[in-house]
Order: sequence, then structure tokens, then C-alpha cells
Amino acid sequence: MFQAAVKTLSSASTSSVSRGISSSVRLYCEKTLRVSEALSGADLGSNVTVKGWVRSVRPQKTNLFLHVNDGSSLQSLQVVAGSELNDPSLTFGSAVEVTGILKKSPRQTQPVELEAEQIHVVGKCNPLDFPFKIKDRHSLEYIRQFPHLRCRTNTFSSLLRIRSEATAAIHSYFKENGFLQIHTPIITSNDCEGAGELFQVEPSGPEHEEDENYFSVPAFLTVSGQLHLEVMSGAFSRVYTFGPTFRAENSQSRRHLAEFYMVEAEVSFTQSLEDLTKVMEGVFRSATEHVLARCAEDVDLFHKHVTPGHRGRVEAMMKRKFPVITYSEAIDILNSSSETFVFPTNWGCDLQTEHEKHLVKHCGNTPVFVIDYPYDLKPFYARDNLDGPQHTAAAVDLLVPGVGELCGGSLREERLDLLSARLEAVGLEETYSWYLDLRRFGSVPHGGFGLGFDRFLQCVLGVDNIKDVIPFPRFSHSCPL
Repeated sequence: MFQAAVKTLSSASTSSVSRGISSSVRLYCEKTLRVSEALSGADLGSNVTVKGWVRSVRPQKTNLFLHVNDGSSLQSLQVVAGSELNDPSLTFGSAVEVTGILKKSPRQTQPVELEAEQIHVVGKCNPLDFPFKIKDRHSLEYIRQFPHLRCRTNTFSSLLRIRSEATAAIHSYFKENGFLQIHTPIITSNDCEGAGELFQVEPSGPEHEEDENYFSVPAFLTVSGQLHLEVMSGAFSRVYTFGPTFRAENSQSRRHLAEFYMVEAEVSFTQSLEDLTKVMEGVFRSATEHVLARCAEDVDLFHKHVTPGHRGRVEAMMKRKFPVITYSEAIDILNSSSETFVFPTNWGCDLQTEHEKHLVKHCGNTPVFVIDYPYDLKPFYARDNLDGPQHTAAAVDLLVPGVGELCGGSLREERLDLLSARLEAVGLEETYSWYLDLRRFGSVPHGGFGLGFDRFLQCVLGVDNIKDVIPFPRFSHSCPL
């Protein structure tokens, strides 16, 4: 029966060809490959189809050479064709579909090449109008002007592959270490840190009454998922979230975005900052090692052409255990420095970026933990160390080279009387009555932190401007897409 079916199929195929309908038959012998698969030697000797965008065109008298890339690899696939397949619309930036035989390349510079039988231009591109030129190496500042097109450059496509792998690595770390992922809300009525830098959410349209709140109370885009994670830490010992957060800070600096991505975690049954620093260091090391191993070519592009020499700095910081200093020790280091700082360095001041970078340099250009900050500098939820005469909270920041603060966290105040007194002092006891309930019903000592994902990428790649490590940067007075 099987042989009869094969014979019928063969007859049908022959009949189709005789009628000129060859495309339906080719579906049985062609396979669509990604460029990365083709370069790995998959289906060598087979008739395959590759779809992507032209990175270079080199017509000759008898041959045509193309390099085609589909975003799956930094390297492009060389296509070799007869000159009869050349087409005026076959230009740099055009989208193509190429069918042919995948063969070993006679050239040592590339493992394989595609001997084209058909080339179909799917989407034309005028290279004169296209803002990126075939032989130019464009700076990050230049390509930032074209947020809708910059993903087509080698540099930014490498960044996006690295970003994707780093995301997967972070999720893997938390899963392997027993954390439960929680999807915390983007729209919330809570101002987690009391900074007031929030985007308020309101419905639009003529039917909306100005004095009416859609959610009955004012609602905002989240600045942090921490308080929702604290809710979950009353039932799960290890939780985390990874998503967008928003700050309505009127800044166009290299360090700030209005929309950025945060990794946040909460650990129950702990009264030790060391338990938090272990997780911070673990997720940093795990994600960095994963990116260096899985995105070697893409990372090398940055370390060779964008930030030369940075690879050595990354490898050096990965070899050392991250040191821990207290805030008081940090102030002593700053005050004993010969460097002149713009901002004051007296005990009780908030550490600025210039201070953070100096501390990192002082500690050997390696990530460093600063713990036990002044109590008055930290939000209401930070655990009181009940010390003196310098009153501190059990808070911790991770400072990293080139960036400054990467992580910020604390033990949370689980003692109902102390938390209630602090909320009452700032007039928030009624607003956060639900938060006090968490301490009334089965409360446990716990703590957590947030890690700026975009700043993490800056640190690993050595990129100076945070706008160059996120697909679509949002910042004050700018919304390009």
C-alpha cells in the first residue's frame, strides 16, 4: 500500500511538472534554513532556501556574489550565482529569497556557500536613500538617529542577540535556584519608593470625566514590582519578576531612561544581607558567563570595535570575589581621596555616580557591595539596624565598573511596631494598611533587591550610553516610535 502511495505521488509530481506547476513539487525537496543553521553545515549538499537581507553585492563578468543575513548570526552566508541571476533591484539592504545547493566553500575564510539556482527579491531597497552605507562603520551615536532601522546594522543586531541571551540566562539562574516567577502589574496605585517620579495612567476620550478615576483611585505606571513581590513572599520563600518599569524623571543623561527593564527578587526567612548579596553576585556572574560563552562573536564585535580592551576588564572582574564595604567605610575612602568631587561627601549624603565610580576604582575596578546606609536615606520598608550614634538601615547597593549602581536592595522591616511608627511619621499608615497586614499575618524576616537589566548590559559590553542597549529608548522629550 505504501509503495502504491509513493507511485501515485511520483505520478502526480510528474504530471504537475508537465503542466508547468513546478513550485508545488519543489516543496518536497527544498528546506528553508536560517543563516546560522546553514553556516553550521546543516543539510550540506541539499537543495535549500535561505531568506534574509543583502549585506553586500559583488557582480562580476560571469558570477555574482552576495552576502545574506537573517539576524540569526553575526556572520553572513555567501551566495554564489551566475551573472544571469543579477537584477537591478538586487542591492545592499534588499530582502531576498535564495534557493540552491548548500556546498562546502573552497575558500578558507568561510565554511560553506550557497550555489544559487533562483534569487527572488522580496523587498527592494534604494541604497542611495538608505542611511547606512555598505562600506562604512557607523558609530552608536549615528545609528541612534534611526531607531526604526538600526536593528539592520551589525552592531545593533549583535546587541539584540546578546540581550535575548542575557534575558534567558537570568530566567535560568532563578529557575535553577528555586525562585518562582511572578508577573507583577504594570499599572499600580503604589509609589514604591515615594520619589514622586511617576507616570499617571488615565483613559482618553470625550466620555472620560476629569474628576473621575478609572480605577476609583489614582493609578500609575510601576516604578518597581517590589511591593507585589513582598505580598507573594508571604506564601513563597523565593520569588522574582522581570519586566518594564517607569520613571518620570526629566533627564536626558547617558544613565537614565523613562522606560527600562528591572530584575527584582525577594527572599523570605532571612535576616542577613549576605543572603541577598549571594543572589546578586550569583545572577551577575551566571548571566555574564552565559553571554560570554553563547554570544562570543557578538560580544567580540563590541570589545574590538566599540569598546576596545573592555574584554580584559570583564574577565578580570569575573576572577575576583566582590568585596563588601560599609557606607561609613565608603565615606572614609572618598574623604581621604585626592580627587575633587562635585557633590559633598559628608556622612549622610547620598552617593552620586562620581562617588560610586571612584569606589569601584578604589576596590580594583571590580564590582563592590556597599552596605548599611544611613537610615534617613532609605525608604520606609528598609529594616532598621537600631544602631547608633550613626543610625543605619540594612540596605545594600552593588556598584559596578563603568556604570555605578547596578543593584539596590535591603532587608525589609518585618517588625510591625517599627514599620507602623515609620509609616505614621510620614503620613502613610492608612495608604499602606494592606502592607501592615502582611506583618500581622504570618510575617517572616525577608529581603530583596532590584537589578537594572539595561545597566547590566552596559557593564558587560562597556557601552557608555544606556540608550544604546535597549531596542526603543524612551526618555524625556523623545518618543521616536
